[in-house]
Amino acid sequence: MHSKPQLLAWVTCDGVHIDPATGKHTLLGIFSNIGAAQFPFVHPYMIWFLTLTDCGPGQHRLRISMAMGNETPRPMIERMFESVSPLHRINLINDIRNLVFPQPGVYSILVEIDDEPLLATDLTVTN
Repeated sequence: MHSKPQLLAWVTCDGVHIDPATGKHTLLGIFSNIGAAQFPFVHPYMIWFLTLTDCGPGQHRLRISMAMGNETPRPMIERMFESVSPLHRINLINDIRNLVFPQPGVYSILVEIDDEPLLATDLTVTN
């Protein structure tokens, strides 16, 4: 039996710089809500950054879905990644471009690894 992957970090930000010499990640412009003057609003670019551990060796699938209210969550990101060992920490940088928010409100976000939910959080969009 293998352990369930653990989510160590979930951050919404404007950018991620990776130092070529050290491999260190610097997160730029961290935010937790969005303000818009009018709706529908298109957010041009953001990053959903996450750090995982306890992923068994091999290929895994990340899915990040989003919904408002009682809507069916819509997959925004689906991608494969590889784990060498459950001891490794895996940083995944997910670019989100031209994300449309039809109205102000609380948008729920669901993060899954191999169809197992790891995190349910939200993003508030106000006017």
